[in-house]
Amino acid sequence: DQRDNRLALRQYVKGKSVLDCFCHTGGFGLNAAAAGAKSVLGLDISDRAIEQAIKSAGLNNLSGLCQFESADVLHTLKERVESGEKYEVVILDPPAFAKNKKSIESALKGYKEINLRAMKLLSPGGILLSCSCSYHVDDEQFKVMLVDAARDANRTLKLLEFRHQSKDHPVLLACRETQYLKCAIMVVE
Repeated sequence: DQRDNRLALRQYVKGKSVLDCFCHTGGFGLNAAAAGAKSVLGLDISDRAIEQAIKSAGLNNLSGLCQFESADVLHTLKERVESGEKYEVVILDPPAFAKNKKSIESALKGYKEINLRAMKLLSPGGILLSCSCSYHVDDEQFKVMLVDAARDANRTLKLLEFRHQSKDHPVLLACRETQYLKCAIMVVE
């Protein structure tokens, strides 16, 4: 469902340092490396997913550009902000935070926290690609959360693209749940 969004990211990464959070098997990070990123660091809590990302990097001759680490992303983001690290591109593709309607408020808090931390890690003019696959969180709620995170991070956002899932995951108008994926690509000033 992220295929087209991974391809869209490619135009923003050439020559840049990329932090791919919740990278799973490395789809976004590997695409960034293939498109000319200077370096890619992928983080995910799943050891098995990280093993697959490392294997995929090798199979695609991208091992020299890509590093993948097993990590608790929320904790690691906080540590990297505190240490003053900076990246030129940050990717956030977390698992669904809202599994039901009752969890929307806590999910939005979680999304806000990771986006705020990502914004603090970005150099001025950096690119943030932020996703949510929680269909209980709609486009407008997601955008408002991004604005709130930017305000708290004392940053300004410029939306470059607002995307959804790939065409092979069609949206049925009578079934709201089928439009679940949100993907914002933004410049963070």
